[in-house]
Amino acid sequence: MKIRTRLTLQFLLIGGMIVLLASLAIYYASAAFRTEDFFNRLRNNSLIAARLLLEADNIDAGRVERLESDNPVKLDDEMIIILNFRDDTLYSSDTRGFIDIDYSIIERIRLHEEIDMLRDKYALTGTLYISRFDRFVVLAAATDTDGHYFLNRLKMIIFLAALISIILFAAAGWIYSGRALRPISDVVSSVEDISIASLNHRLSTGNGTDEIARLAMTFNKMLSRLEAGLHIQKDFIANASHELRTPLTSINGQLEVLLMKDRSETEYRIALESVLEDISKLIILSNRLLLMARTNSESELNPGKAVRIDEILWQAKDELVKIDGSARIGIELDENVTDSDQMLVSGDENLLKVAMSNLIENACKYSADRSVNISLSCTDGCICIRFSDNGIGIPETELKKVFEPFYRASNAKSFNGTGIGLPLVKQILNKHNGTLRIESKEGEGTTVTVSLPLRH
Repeated sequence: MKIRTRLTLQFLLIGGMIVLLASLAIYYASAAFRTEDFFNRLRNNSLIAARLLLEADNIDAGRVERLESDNPVKLDDEMIIILNFRDDTLYSSDTRGFIDIDYSIIERIRLHEEIDMLRDKYALTGTLYISRFDRFVVLAAATDTDGHYFLNRLKMIIFLAALISIILFAAAGWIYSGRALRPISDVVSSVEDISIASLNHRLSTGNGTDEIARLAMTFNKMLSRLEAGLHIQKDFIANASHELRTPLTSINGQLEVLLMKDRSETEYRIALESVLEDISKLIILSNRLLLMARTNSESELNPGKAVRIDEILWQAKDELVKIDGSARIGIELDENVTDSDQMLVSGDENLLKVAMSNLIENACKYSADRSVNISLSCTDGCICIRFSDNGIGIPETELKKVFEPFYRASNAKSFNGTGIGLPLVKQILNKHNGTLRIESKEGEGTTVTVSLPLRH
């Protein structure tokens, strides 16, 4: 069921219930008022007759009958009976005997002074009349013909008014829901027009204050993120393709030249060593691309495992020294680090090792003396690892760009590299709720500070 139809039905249901309750309240209130008014008129007529009969010096029933018959406010089928204290009938206009004198009712009248009741089609009222001589019971009955006619007309009017109101509620609900949902329909139409080729389009935010505007703004923010992500993906694919094509083209070219004619053993060896070097670069690049993809997967991360960050640093140092014997790596513990628990973090040991190895390798690569100083300290529930070198540094205008995949600083073009190291490190640290800060001056060196939350 469409939202518009559902809202219309809900509007109709609520409106119908309100109309029904209001109609019932009006009808029963009118019926109660009409009944009360009829009993009051009947009682007044009976008391007037009793006064005429009982307050006169001589009781003249005929005179009362004549006055009653000429009474302009006499009610339909009105009958009056007056009884004395011995229950003798002093006066009765009930010639046909419709009023059944029930002595239990007479006792109730003497006890409560007034009673009202309905008997079949008659309304019966009883009143205790106290004169200067005695206490009398006055009974009166009549048919409320006008009241029944009035209530029947009222019932018809209320029914028609309720029916018309329900029809109006249905029409108003349909129109109102249509107007209320029109902005959503506009948003849906706009979203349907947006494709992968038109992510730069944005939805109208209307007045900018209501819920629909907030929905449109949320969509626009999502589109901005998708557009930015798509641009990053395109750039990443283009750069990755370029980086992969370069060693593959080199390998292909060298092998074609090698096969053009017979070569000496020395020439074959030199060519194969060059090809092997290109293949090694290709393997390193592929591994780093796979690691970047892995860090985007939540399922690959094991945040519950305890990892000692100092052991990772020592392992990374040993492995790098084996590859590059000229690398000089110093590791120092701050004096405030007194407990092994102060070096425990939660995360993936292999990913953290990759991050630390990349930072150490970069520091050594860009330093003329191939050295890096690493210091560990513990502050505010975090362990801080500082990597300091005296290398070529990074131009200040390029500090924010070094975290973009495949971006390389302008003064680092002569060094071997792919531009994936720092973005990969940043991504790994983000997965571990860590931070990475770089301070650098061109020609003076670089300091990279890594902060990771301690394991609790």
